[in-house]
Amino acid sequence: MPHFARGVVKFQREVFPEKAELFERLATGQSPEALFITCSDSRIETAMLTQTDPGELFICRNAGNIVPPHTNQTGGMTASIEFAIGALNIPNIVICGHTECGAMKGAMNRAGLTSLPHVREWLGYSQGAVDITEALGAGLDADAKMRMLLEQNVILQLQHLKTHPTVAVALAQKAVTLHGWVYDIKTGEVSAYDEASMTWVSVEERYAADLADAVVHSHAC
Repeated sequence: MPHFARGVVKFQREVFPEKAELFERLATGQSPEALFITCSDSRIETAMLTQTDPGELFICRNAGNIVPPHTNQTGGMTASIEFAIGALNIPNIVICGHTECGAMKGAMNRAGLTSLPHVREWLGYSQGAVDITEALGAGLDADAKMRMLLEQNVILQLQHLKTHPTVAVALAQKAVTLHGWVYDIKTGEVSAYDEASMTWVSVEERYAADLADAVVHSHAC
């Protein structure tokens, strides 16, 4: 704990003063560019991965970057999604999975989670991805099979996301765009799902047009 306390003191003495103008602006409200749904895994550092400042991402984290399908039962993810889209009008939603995901390893063998009953039940929201992986990846080795599960789980959670009323309305109004990513912890690579071609490509390739526009805009400024 003293390590964290030292970090807070350093933040207050060194980091905060350098960004005082930013925090003064954030004190009056927020307007995030994306709702970023990712795993609770301690190795996922969202600000470092996306190179964003406070106020740019509205972050929801849980085991397995899961989005339960919408029901009338209120849960933390449901309420957060509703607020992000219905109140903040956030224009992008990213679901970001990652390699070496313990949740997805558990999803592959939920029967072995008898000592973690809540985890076992939670991972039931990934069962469709497990079933698809078992059907399509029967001939794959363990690593390739896990990679397929990571990707299929993100795709499944994107489908679940569409069942949430605020998201469904925003999609119908073309007011929100959904994104699926998988982050490789070892290499730093991030793959993005291209729904049109139903393939996974590099973030650089997936957003080539946006990146080109950003370069043109920066030169114009």
